[in-house]
Amino acid sequence: MASFEHRLPATATQAEVEALLATLNADEAVDGILLQLPLPRHLDEQAAVATIDPDKDVDGLTPVSAGRLALGIPGMVPCTPYGCLLLLQDRLGDLSGKDAIVVGRSILVGKPMAALLLGANCTVTMAHSRTRNLADAVRRADIVVAAVGRAEMVKGDWIKPGAVVIDVGINRLAPAEGETRGRLVGDVDYASVLPLASAITPVPGGVGPMTIACLLRNTLVAAHRRAGLADPEGF
Repeated sequence: MASFEHRLPATATQAEVEALLATLNADEAVDGILLQLPLPRHLDEQAAVATIDPDKDVDGLTPVSAGRLALGIPGMVPCTPYGCLLLLQDRLGDLSGKDAIVVGRSILVGKPMAALLLGANCTVTMAHSRTRNLADAVRRADIVVAAVGRAEMVKGDWIKPGAVVIDVGINRLAPAEGETRGRLVGDVDYASVLPLASAITPVPGGVGPMTIACLLRNTLVAAHRRAGLADPEGF
């Protein structure tokens, strides 16, 4: 597998970004395109992402990829949610009938995560920071996926005993006395949740490695599909 990196200056225009993406779309040597987000504020992220050929969209973020996921049609699945699904299936096996809650509604994690859990026959609640009685909603869940972007928001008394907790958040706290940098924490208060959960991902070192693995997986799948081959065995 070969990697091609293209670094544009922070002053690059929308037209320059989209022109580069169009060039990569047309390059037969390229099977997967990853646009590093966030972009500088003067650029339109959604328009840039939509420029990517859906069959090379290894981040699974184009409107076509999102539509395929919603409809259950084979396509590129966002890496982080897919990695979370694999962790859940490894721990729980068949997810059918499980009550799941996704806290967070981003296009990067929350929305595709909910779609994947629905596809695995879970009963899914989509929640966010403005959900009323959020703690009560979380307490009903067998599976909790926290991806809301608020440090240690999900507390131990929110968790149903035995639930599996996937913490997608990554937040840096203000430095404590004597520290030069604050520590990294997730969206889950790990210390209070750990005694109740049957499994919980740490931050850092939990979901992150799965994201990388699934990006490589998507690239391999994209290469096979573009060549007219079946998906690699086990994928």
